[in-house]
Amino acid sequence: MRRAGFHRQHGRHSGGSGFKGMIVKLSVAAVVLLICTLSLFYSSTGTSSPQSNYRSEIHLEELWSNADSGGWRPSSAPRTNWPPPPNESNGYLRVRCNGGLNQQRSAISNAVLAARIMNATLVLPELDANSFWHDDSGFHGIYDVEHFIKTLRYDVKIVESIPENQKNGKKKKIKAFQLRPPRDAPISWYTTDALKKMKDHGAIYLTPFSHRLAEEIDNPEYQRLRCRVNYHALRFKPHIMKLSQSIVDKLRAQGPFMSIHLRFEMDMLAFAGCFDIFTPAEQKILKKYREENFAPKRLVYSERRAIGKCPLTPEEVGLILRALGFDNSTRIYLAAGELFGGERFMNPFRSLFPQLENHSSVEHSEELAENTRGLAGSAVDYMVCLLSDIFMPTYDGPSNFANNLLGHRLYYGFRTTIRPDRKALAPIFIDRENGRTADFEEAIRKVMLKTNFGEPHKRVSPESFYTNSWPECFCQTSAENPADKCPPNDILNIMNNELQKAETETNSTIS
Repeated sequence: MRRAGFHRQHGRHSGGSGFKGMIVKLSVAAVVLLICTLSLFYSSTGTSSPQSNYRSEIHLEELWSNADSGGWRPSSAPRTNWPPPPNESNGYLRVRCNGGLNQQRSAISNAVLAARIMNATLVLPELDANSFWHDDSGFHGIYDVEHFIKTLRYDVKIVESIPENQKNGKKKKIKAFQLRPPRDAPISWYTTDALKKMKDHGAIYLTPFSHRLAEEIDNPEYQRLRCRVNYHALRFKPHIMKLSQSIVDKLRAQGPFMSIHLRFEMDMLAFAGCFDIFTPAEQKILKKYREENFAPKRLVYSERRAIGKCPLTPEEVGLILRALGFDNSTRIYLAAGELFGGERFMNPFRSLFPQLENHSSVEHSEELAENTRGLAGSAVDYMVCLLSDIFMPTYDGPSNFANNLLGHRLYYGFRTTIRPDRKALAPIFIDRENGRTADFEEAIRKVMLKTNFGEPHKRVSPESFYTNSWPECFCQTSAENPADKCPPNDILNIMNNELQKAETETNSTIS
């Protein structure tokens, strides 16, 4: 059963006053790093595995509250021996994280893990924001650097830049040897090829660094480190958090709300090769963009559409929601870039759901205009979607904005998600376009009944670890399997003592 009424409880708390209170509400996952008593996210009874049966019917009121946790709660604290990083490292690790916000968060998490594996000192990751976002604010402009370094002090050593090396009375900066890691490189690559170059040169520079470390690693502690980075250490800067909270408060003042990541933008449509629904002039733009940015590939629209490779149109999104029982009073926050095709595609959606908002329509202030450019705007959308009562991605591929959000919402209390199965839905929409509309909504509901709504569930390829970190980053107080048992509540003190002990021994040796 779902825990009815959670969204109403959350709504009461979300209106708290003061900047400190806002940080706590927005950053629960970060503030309670490694503390395993997130009582908000679990029920008193437990089971050893998530529900394996799909629901027989969809109750709208249940979707507005969090999914059934099955007795699980988030926990990324170590559960076996996890010594602090040695004082002597093998060198410095620099990385350049390319892509959008989601790719960068995954890359940063991978970089921390790579540094741990290699016993390296991590240089604050570089964000390749300029080429994608035309934004050069970098890590300092988006994330709370002090919090990032402090949160991970038990795991890796982090510096903001490679220090100068003193040799023969002269200061000389270590030059990092540039390497291009293989895609989804195994741990062995880092402990051999990369480590050898690091020891030879004192520092290495891995670029590009997106999807450069295998996601499926048979070491739960390594996976939990990724969760500590992604859901605890990576906290946005205070002004982004404050602005996000302001938007959430205004939306929730009128009741619960849904957020939708509407991925109907030029880059995705060009990548998918879904051209035929556009005018000749629009097709020309899409084809040119594809030629300039993606590898040549034979793409036939009808074939792509039939197997669910095309992003859902705004109207299709609206029809899915209507079939699930949502009506035109539903408040929807849209997280999206510029929609390709404009109002021609948005009007059918708006006629079904007129109460549409985005960060510009909710918050009219100079602060908004100043703080939602480039990556910061994506960060605000990320936080509003994270805190919304329901989240719906329309295209959740492995490099998409929604990928990390789905995992974050799962970790943040099994928050309801609506994930359309595009492949299963495609023939239903194709039949509708051809005039076969009998039992249209019933057909959609049957497909949606077989999807996951945010409950803990087994990760099956091609689902990403960053989309679903169950079971590695979750635990049970009353677990049948010892591996699933929650670590002690004083784990943070234990790790702090280990770190102090290591520092004391090192200082004694130096003395």
